[in-house]
Amino acid sequence: MPLTDADRRRYSRHLLLPELGDAGQEALKNARVLVVGAGGLGCPVLQYLTAAGIGTLGVIDGDTVAESNLQRQILFGPADVGYLKATVAVARLSAQNPLITLRAHTHWLTADTVLDTLADYDLVVDGSDNFATRYLVSDACVVLGKPLVSGAIHRFEGQVTVLNLGDGPTYRCLYPDPGDLPGCAEAGVLGVLPGVVGCLMASEIIKLCTGIGTVLSGQLLVVDALTLQFRQFGFEADPANKNRSQLPDPLPGCEPTLAELTYATLQYRLKTEPDLLLVDVREPAERIVASLGGQSIPLARLLADPGLVPTDRPVVVYCQSGQRSRKAVAFLLARGYERVASLRGGMQGH
Repeated sequence: MPLTDADRRRYSRHLLLPELGDAGQEALKNARVLVVGAGGLGCPVLQYLTAAGIGTLGVIDGDTVAESNLQRQILFGPADVGYLKATVAVARLSAQNPLITLRAHTHWLTADTVLDTLADYDLVVDGSDNFATRYLVSDACVVLGKPLVSGAIHRFEGQVTVLNLGDGPTYRCLYPDPGDLPGCAEAGVLGVLPGVVGCLMASEIIKLCTGIGTVLSGQLLVVDALTLQFRQFGFEADPANKNRSQLPDPLPGCEPTLAELTYATLQYRLKTEPDLLLVDVREPAERIVASLGGQSIPLARLLADPGLVPTDRPVVVYCQSGQRSRKAVAFLLARGYERVASLRGGMQGH
């Protein structure tokens, strides 16, 4: 798709760069990029890719904005607390650049949804905050043959690399076994660090889209915000991790988590998704005491007859504490259900 006059005005500073010029900006306009996670890393990546003119930009995140996110997730403000991150992010970014197409994917990535979600994009950016998702996204990119820019942050340290580019290594080549670093909620993170790392990730995407410069394929860039030292380490591809035609089994300790949502997210989705079905897997006597409404299908009955739950609409399952609903969701996912999630903490969690 050629550049318009509006494109030329907006991206004039890109057009002045001999390395980019018209051809480079057209490549950005025709690119389709998916950002996994609208958190600390996803926010700056999304903002700079939006500003750069990526023609189709998707963001996937099933979580809602929390007050503790505001210290580093710069797309959000106090009024956004409780709302879906992907939806809020797309609204903000659409106002920033109306010349591009933005897509919000508000479901969680699972082994059942990841291939279909990634299939429509050329490049993927992983800004997730857990090892299960990182392995899952990398494996899916190997199966689909898509390059992946991966970033991570921990306390004062950030990492960036480019995976699955040609014969280059994958995430499993870099980390053959699950790591044991805690997430941001457990260890904390310096608020400005995601901005530094996210900008580096966006730069790698721009280079991949346009073919300029040298990207971090087979190289891990590590930045220490306390000393402002940048270090770079090489790592090799393991042929056993390449040329996969299907998703491998997850590594022990890195099984993808079930799709869960908070009570605030449930309330938002009930208002915005009229076809959402709420399923209570508790016993009838428990519903008499208190209930969130929805359809009553006790767990034993659901396990005996999963056809009681429709496949053509989104479903949220709840119970008293979240244990039975998680069992129900795992059971349904194993039988091909895709749009099903568990209410975190159940009735006790709100």
